[in-house]
Amino acid sequence: MKKKQENEAGHLRISDMADQSKPREKAALYGIHVLSDAELLAVILRSGSQKENVVALSERLLNLDPLHPGLIGLNYLSIQDLTGLPGIGEVKAVQLKAVAELSRRISKEKARELIRFNEPESVADFFREDMRYLTKERVTAAFFDSAGGFIRETLVTEGTVNRSLVSPREIFIDALSCGAVYFILLHNHPSGLPEPSRDDVLITRRLSELGEMMGIPLRDHIIIGDNDYLSFFERGYLNEI
Repeated sequence: MKKKQENEAGHLRISDMADQSKPREKAALYGIHVLSDAELLAVILRSGSQKENVVALSERLLNLDPLHPGLIGLNYLSIQDLTGLPGIGEVKAVQLKAVAELSRRISKEKARELIRFNEPESVADFFREDMRYLTKERVTAAFFDSAGGFIRETLVTEGTVNRSLVSPREIFIDALSCGAVYFILLHNHPSGLPEPSRDDVLITRRLSELGEMMGIPLRDHIIIGDNDYLSFFERGYLNEI
């Protein structure tokens, strides 16, 4: 009787469900698109814990990060956060982070098809997937050839939440090694607000001056927020500098 009450309370085992209600069988019958977010995660996780089935576990997982509920929360949760949830060991945690990383890379590849590197908004969209979920500042330099073609990007530094340490020497060594004609600096603000700090302005001024001297000018400095960006070029800050 007690077991039946637990099942009725939402702990029904997957094996006790009707076939059309089981995530994998449901996807095979009606298509993967009909599955809810929790059911999609259940297909990946495959099993739950002793206290709850895999769908119930997936629903709890989607609310594990109170600030970022839903699938997007996977980008903010660490492997240690995930393994703290009963029913998720290290293997499952790594699988979930792999799904989040695949999603990020797919989004970036889609953005690459539409990118126009002479448009700050397009550049920001391309790099946003790499930066928007970070809890620390990350500075990236993107290098371009004489035709405006994207050569490559390089990680300059990762700093604390409030400040990044940028080495101009490393940036220009990379620029010279790949034959870059100009570069764009990008970094994220973990706060989500892209307004430049005093350090951001000072770093931009320094790189702009050195770039002119080296013959490899800084064309823009783009700060990535959560759903917004700021371009020094669009704001006219580079001209002021």
